Amino acid sequence: TTLMCSCYGCDMRLFHTFPIDVAVRAEWMQKIQRDHFNPTKNTQVCSRHFKKTDFSVTVGGPQNCLKPHKIPSVFSLKRKAPDHLYALPSCPKAIKAKLDAALATVWKLQREKSNALARERRAKKNKHALLEELKEKNLINEELKEKLECYSGKKKEIH
Repeated sequence: TTLMCSCYGCDMRLFHTFPIDVAVRAEWMQKIQRDHFNPTKNTQVCSRHFKKTDFSVTVGGPQNCLKPHKIPSVFSLKRKAPDHLYALPSCPKAIKAKLDAALATVWKLQREKSNALARERRAKKNKHALLEELKEKNLINEELKEKLECYSGKKKEIH
């Protein structure tokens, strides 16, 4: 599996796991600003979201060792980042709300499709009635009559 930073829009690849300390973990989650976000033991944040002063510098030691209790504070986005559309919230009520919103959208689109099909049927009916009236009053010649028949939806006999 490819590790990804938990912060929206970030593609950095040097990571730090979420802290075990509940208070510090809550601060990380608040700073990341993701709705219904529930980090796991594998959830990580990359080095890009910490200040340079948040890291320990030791001679011959590991590079980018995060100091204890440091909070991610560097983000390129000025607004709260939306969660991915495919991500399900962890709260059942939020899942139900998301499902209800999706069902409402489906119902609305079905209604719009039904209305469009009804308008199309009415337009075809009006077109047929208009063509018949023009034919009865002899307001169109035979050549135009044949061309209009082609578009009227009626089958044309081939001689």
